[in-house]
Amino acid sequence: MAEQLTGLADDRALLGRTSTAERVSDILRSRIADGYFPPGTRLSEDSIGGALGVSRNTLRESFRLLTHERLLVHELNRGVFVRVLTVDDVEDIYRTRSLVECAVVRGLGEPPYALDGLAEAVEDGRRAARESDWKGVGTANIHFHRELVALAGSERTDELMRSVFAELRLAFHVVDDPRRLHEPYIARNAELLDTLRSGERETAARLLAVYLENSLKRVVEVYLRRVGDDT
Repeated sequence: MAEQLTGLADDRALLGRTSTAERVSDILRSRIADGYFPPGTRLSEDSIGGALGVSRNTLRESFRLLTHERLLVHELNRGVFVRVLTVDDVEDIYRTRSLVECAVVRGLGEPPYALDGLAEAVEDGRRAARESDWKGVGTANIHFHRELVALAGSERTDELMRSVFAELRLAFHVVDDPRRLHEPYIARNAELLDTLRSGERETAARLLAVYLENSLKRVVEVYLRRVGDDT
């Protein structure tokens, strides 16, 4: 927890003088999405509030917002915890991803597309793999898909998918062999990038649909083995 709190203290400057529960929620959501708070982690009001320099009431409101987004759960007389997902949750996350991401790709219009963010995420994934940083590869993969959604140029879609990608990170935490899960998608992300560079959005959409279907099968297989289908 000390490492996570140090990171939060660094985020304190983002709040500025107009601190709000929404801004605190944005910070905590990003930290969850980047893997700083694994599923089942109890979030201490005193520690996190102190690290961010916000009041207890502000922090509680941000917890409430993130509970509504299904990232946190409040347990009576125990506190607030990062949520542990079920198999049904994982399947619903991927259903949403498939609907949104494939629609974004199909609706891109005429090339060329603004692909710098995707290219940067691919390079980040390759760099992390060379360093055997498989958590970093997973983070780069999430960033790749976030940049893919951003191609739609829709703030509403970006907002919707921020929570979905944060939930996805919770699912990744259950994976016992992150290399086996994440490594194949370095090449697949690069393939998607090259296809979009060629302006072949329909081909890219088909590749993406298969990609997400394969990823879902891998994650659900791990869930059934490690968590069970009755969580």
